Amino acid sequence: MIITADDFGLAPEVNKAVEIAHKGGILTAASLMVSGRAATEAVAMARRLPALRVGLHLVLVDGLPTLPAERIPDLVDGDGRLRRDLMKIGIDIFARPGVRRQLAAEIDAQFAALRATGLPLDHVNAHHHFHLHPTVCALMLEIGKRYEAKAVRVPREPEALDGPRLPGSRAGAWALAPWVARLDRRVRDYGMTAPAQVFGLAWSGAMTRERMLRLLKALPDGITEIYCHPATSNVFVDAVQGYRYADELDALTAQEVMSRVRDNPIRTGGYLDFALK
Repeated sequence: MIITADDFGLAPEVNKAVEIAHKGGILTAASLMVSGRAATEAVAMARRLPALRVGLHLVLVDGLPTLPAERIPDLVDGDGRLRRDLMKIGIDIFARPGVRRQLAAEIDAQFAALRATGLPLDHVNAHHHFHLHPTVCALMLEIGKRYEAKAVRVPREPEALDGPRLPGSRAGAWALAPWVARLDRRVRDYGMTAPAQVFGLAWSGAMTRERMLRLLKALPDGITEIYCHPATSNVFVDAVQGYRYADELDALTAQEVMSRVRDNPIRTGGYLDFALK
């Protein structure tokens, strides 16, 4: 089992939660936003935590870019932030060669920024699962191969174990299914690997202690990734309204959760710790 915290580097509150959940809980990996406001602190923290596996959380929408805004004018808004209109930017990326070149440059810059930290690259995924977009997927895999990326999160979430989902998430899962299957094929075509299943989509921002316990009680065979969004507070700069960040930190550090992992034949680590199939 791989237990990942996304948005590492977003804010000090997220970084602190990653440290707490790794040192005193079940967290084994973190996906780093290399241009997040607290990325420098996150990298320093990761260097102090050698068992924490760190991957790249590509931020191509709704965040801060790595390149200067003038290098990627079609990817950013008037404030120099990456655009939030996912549908429109998705069409632009697909249809306009100039936008694709800017996207490729930004993806390369983020891989390069992580390499510059000296931290081993454990895995790659994208903010808002934007790597499901076929053009983003193709560029991420092509560029990632040059940076020796070996594993990618394919957000394939079984429904049998997860109980009641958040409103709208079931319909969303059906809509994403063809793109998930396509991403899985492309990842394997590139010789990269992915876990057998991933949990976190149905309860994004609400992976509570109860839900974590339910998952741990009925984990399927094979390698599973569970991803969360822990933070020490529910209110901080760039926090998503309605996310239960503190509850997710509790889920990663609760005694009964740790006991469930310890008392069962569950092996934990990062992507690099397993021979993924």
